[in-house]
Amino acid sequence: MPRMYAARHILILVSVVGVSPAFAADRPITFVDAPPAVSIVPHSGLFLGVGASANSVNFNNQNVYGRGTSDTPADYNAFGVLQPPIVGTAAGGTGLTLSNSSALAPVIQGGYFTHINDTPWMGGVKMSYTYLGISSSNNDLLIPQSGGFLQGGVYTPFTGNYVVQSYRQTVNSQFSLIPFLGHSFEKSFVYLGAGPTLAQTRTQIERITGFADVVGVPTSITGIGQGSNYSFSQWLWGVSATVGATYFLDRNWFVDVNYVASITQSKTSNWGGPWSDTPSSGSTRTGTNMGTSSGGVVTQQGNRTWNSAALVSRILRFE
Repeated sequence: MPRMYAARHILILVSVVGVSPAFAADRPITFVDAPPAVSIVPHSGLFLGVGASANSVNFNNQNVYGRGTSDTPADYNAFGVLQPPIVGTAAGGTGLTLSNSSALAPVIQGGYFTHINDTPWMGGVKMSYTYLGISSSNNDLLIPQSGGFLQGGVYTPFTGNYVVQSYRQTVNSQFSLIPFLGHSFEKSFVYLGAGPTLAQTRTQIERITGFADVVGVPTSITGIGQGSNYSFSQWLWGVSATVGATYFLDRNWFVDVNYVASITQSKTSNWGGPWSDTPSSGSTRTGTNMGTSSGGVVTQQGNRTWNSAALVSRILRFE
């Protein structure tokens, strides 16, 4: 009786769950996959960001050339003898090395990105501006010169140097426009790209003085303490390459970290102007300094910016 009672209860339990013992033993166990994570990276968007950058600058391919003229009017010497006028000229150039410089600087960027159809692959473009204000100088630079002077129909050759107290190069503003390709994930995307860059440099030639070695002793042609100063600015085109990654705090705000390397063209520009010197005795001497300076810039930047897509939307809607 107890065995029949137990068997009846087992049959009742099987009928309640609706599965026969043989079918339950043969049925495979299945697992349901978890739903895929929803990405918070927008399908597309405009963005604007600000931040800081760590920068290293190398001024490469630096060369300077100078040509000087002098005109000394006729004058009486210490013995009362009238000396004929002296007309001289000399020229020469040299390459120079400027040490690498580094500094922190502010950076502003803005751009646009969009996914390719419904895939995680994406493309875009961004423009950045950095005010670097980084300079490097070469002090007591010597620019070799060779030439001669004409006095009373006699030409006398000589060698000498332009002495530059400070030759300084500075890179100020730099713009970059970089198209990029990337791949997005749940809360971020990574990217790389390349594009044009434009950098503004400033060259300063401070207290340049001409010396001639006529009789074995360097003689100042332009006057001791009468060094001239010249400066000019120029814009240099180049190319930039970048690799970076973003992290989205939400759909409207993200942090962007990237590395940018840039190299510009080597460009030649002119400098110069008149000079004059009034010695303690004798007439005033006059002349000109003329020259060229050339070089390029290589920059490396590590940037970190905070970016907003919502802010751009508000600006475009004039809110």
